[in-house]
Amino acid sequence: MATTPMVPPIPAPGNTSFDGNPAPPPPPPGTDMTGICFRDQLWLNTYPLDRNLVFDYFALSPFYDWTCNNEQLRLRSIHPLDISHLSKMVGTEYMLSELLEPHLFVFRKQKRDGPEKATPMLTYYILDGSIYQAPQLCNVFSARVGRALYHISKAFTTAASKLEKIGYVDAENENEALESKAPKEMIDLKEVKRVDHILASLHRKLPPAPPPPPFPEGYAPPASTEGEKGPEDQQAEPQLPSVDPILDQGPSERMKF
Repeated sequence: MATTPMVPPIPAPGNTSFDGNPAPPPPPPGTDMTGICFRDQLWLNTYPLDRNLVFDYFALSPFYDWTCNNEQLRLRSIHPLDISHLSKMVGTEYMLSELLEPHLFVFRKQKRDGPEKATPMLTYYILDGSIYQAPQLCNVFSARVGRALYHISKAFTTAASKLEKIGYVDAENENEALESKAPKEMIDLKEVKRVDHILASLHRKLPPAPPPPPFPEGYAPPASTEGEKGPEDQQAEPQLPSVDPILDQGPSERMKF
């Protein structure tokens, strides 16, 4: 009875193949992989996610570069995050920069040129078992500025459409609106007090008002009250027509000051 042949297992990257030749490593991950997320729920159910095993979990993701120095340490059965060995190597490496077990782990991909010289390249973080690539700062600024410009442009478009519907107001209607708004303006009490203070100070500085001009010669002022005179005096005195001393008698002499 014929049996179905078994499919040979696929060798892990970096190990030798069944033919004796080393298997070619997969290509390095791209620079911008912010649109994908990796999660292996089977691994999370089997192993604890802590600082000792988190790098093995990160190596399963497509963000991992198999040509890094950490992979060489793994092949030599050395912990891939041992800084005493990584500082002596040159090339690409991953460093665990921050962690908050078991929820958050932050990996920094950097290029090491010496024991004290390392240039950061990219940042990855593991949040509750899901692996993401952190966006670069320039991309964050570009996205925020683009979003702000979109909302500003939309606001101007909405305002322009409403102005077209309203139209322009005639000059007469505009003047009537201004006149109707004029009496509704609030009076500033501080300004009123300031003007009163200025007027009072000017009044104190000015000289007193001059006395009224004298009456012309031959002009008798009228009596204070007509009720004080008796009926005989009213019959004896002829009633003279009222004469304006200023208009009829000419201008009087006024004081010069």
